[in-house]
Amino acid sequence: MKVVKQSVLLLLSRILPGAALGLGISVILASWTVGSRGPSALTAVLCAALGGMAGVAALPFADSGKILLLHSAAHFGVTATLFLLLTAHLGARGAQMLAWLAILALLYAVVWLGRWIGWYLEVMQLRTLLGLAPGPSPLKWRESLPYLIFALLLCDLLPPVLSWIDRTLIVDLPLLSGLIMPYLILPAAGFSSGMSLGKRQGVCLLYPAACFVCYLPMVFLLFNSSAMFHCFIAAVSALAGNLLGWLLRLRNQESG
Repeated sequence: MKVVKQSVLLLLSRILPGAALGLGISVILASWTVGSRGPSALTAVLCAALGGMAGVAALPFADSGKILLLHSAAHFGVTATLFLLLTAHLGARGAQMLAWLAILALLYAVVWLGRWIGWYLEVMQLRTLLGLAPGPSPLKWRESLPYLIFALLLCDLLPPVLSWIDRTLIVDLPLLSGLIMPYLILPAAGFSSGMSLGKRQGVCLLYPAACFVCYLPMVFLLFNSSAMFHCFIAAVSALAGNLLGWLLRLRNQESG
């Protein structure tokens, strides 16, 4: 009973200041957007709720990785829902709402990763003080480095070579660089390399992100902004392969 009471008090100590800050922001937001004397009741409620959710986000990480991911996903889902309701109430529609949601997701990811890295470094220090192995590197960046070489070859070396072949031999149609590369080679190679990494090291989210970043210069050097989806093809295929490889790794560990 005492533990439950302490947990409730901890939640309230985070939620109430966040809600108060949200109410203050609603006043500023109302005057900035509509020039009224004060926010509407719905704006105030949504801003207070978002402030409370931001306060809850400052709670310590869970001990279990699975529980941490579930809590984080649930927290982001509620936060995104409240945020979309607020933007819709303030007049955003369609693509504008999606753009605001993308900005929220980016900020959320940056803050979450910053907190996670800080927590992980503390764990590594404790393990070192106890004489234990430090464990994998943060976000498994060191474990992903060998695959980064492959990503550079796939995303930054192969496309210019195929483009040169297109201009030299095919001329009229960018068959290799514009069709075969993004729709066949890129997803197949990204998926297979991601699966290989997942089977050996588990989930390594930096690798899909590296594939996205590595291919980004090719979009503007060889094509234009309309080819941005090539980056997503590279990242999503690498992510799908990595997750599948991780599941296969778990199955092998359980069977072994």
